[in-house]
Amino acid sequence: MGAASLTARSAADASLLAADLARFAAISEPGDGVTRLAYTALEREAHTLFADRMRGLGCDVRTDAAGNTIAELPATVSTDRGAIGTGSHLDSVVHGGRFDGIAGVVSAMEVARLAADSSAPRRRPWRFVAFAAEEGARFGQACNGSRMAVGLTTTADTRRLRDADGVSMYDAMSEVGLSPDGLAAQEWDASQWHGFIELHVEQGSVLDDADIPIGVVDSISGSTRLHVIVEGTASHTGATPMHKRRDALVTAASCVIAGDRIANDAAHHGTRVTVGRLDVLPGAITTIPGRVDFLVDVRDVDSERQRTTVDQLTAAYRDIADAAGTAISVEVIADTSPVVLPAAVKDHIAAAAAERGLDYRLLASGASHDAQQVNRRIPAGMIFVPSVGGLSHVPEEHTDARDLARGVDVLLSALYRLDDEE
Repeated sequence: MGAASLTARSAADASLLAADLARFAAISEPGDGVTRLAYTALEREAHTLFADRMRGLGCDVRTDAAGNTIAELPATVSTDRGAIGTGSHLDSVVHGGRFDGIAGVVSAMEVARLAADSSAPRRRPWRFVAFAAEEGARFGQACNGSRMAVGLTTTADTRRLRDADGVSMYDAMSEVGLSPDGLAAQEWDASQWHGFIELHVEQGSVLDDADIPIGVVDSISGSTRLHVIVEGTASHTGATPMHKRRDALVTAASCVIAGDRIANDAAHHGTRVTVGRLDVLPGAITTIPGRVDFLVDVRDVDSERQRTTVDQLTAAYRDIADAAGTAISVEVIADTSPVVLPAAVKDHIAAAAAERGLDYRLLASGASHDAQQVNRRIPAGMIFVPSVGGLSHVPEEHTDARDLARGVDVLLSALYRLDDEE
């Protein structure tokens, strides 16, 4: 009997998945939802929980210079083949949910349990990865652990990237015991890998609205992130006439509106422009804003249009500032191209869903993911499971444990299909 037939009888345990999600959710700063930012003690505590569980399943476990935790089940058949892998991330945004990223990690844990208990042969090593620092909530750039694994983010970049308090990523990594100077030496070798599949909650409502249990991701949007600084003149709100003002916030507000207008025009179908953070100084009710810092996230499935949009925004911002008599600077702080995921991996996921008797739909991902970075070096795929109401990055984010278990069943079957490839 083949591995695919054996895995068809295996079933992920929804109660175990729910319990693991709760354990990770408890590792959080106080307050609503889950707050577990990149390269903090809390993130490392979550990685320790993952590592301990995987050692208990018989995996060899290591942590690389980027802070990614990698657990490996060896092949049970003596062959010299590249590994297959699965996993996601353990950090969160501020006041986020318990599913984004973490669902993919607990799914990897459950796949490891099922594979370790199965009599089906493993012809390749199986690797289970908890990536570090996927969210851009702290340093502005997303997918840091996976980018470092494939050489897209370097030690020099970690010195450049800083959080809102001015702490560099390099120093933050060092403070939690990591070694950012060793990144280049620990990049993943493509010859030692065969494929990778990430399970993730959809973060949209397509699957939930259509009552379809599985999404097979065929493409992932790119993202360009901008740091914009507007400089005006801070002065008294009562003593300064309207025509004498150089109000940085008025300029910034016009920039926000310009971004919304550009993203909604006919030439930008599929473009998304968002200002997610805006800091106003000096921040007093009786003082005209003299400086505004804001962050812009430009996303698109079309690489050329993504970069053209950035150029259009930059030009529009400068025109607005010139007309208002304010100064403006625009800096690109992160840039990731969209990707089309390889058909071979997608086909295995679709076949695995069919083998399980589950409906599926091909979907594009509007969010960035670790698999997007891994795919630069190793063929990667993604499985989506439904997000109730499409909510994400909020405490109300939810995926039913039974839906997650169905996704794990598909993931397990897809990994065995990859394992069988020559």
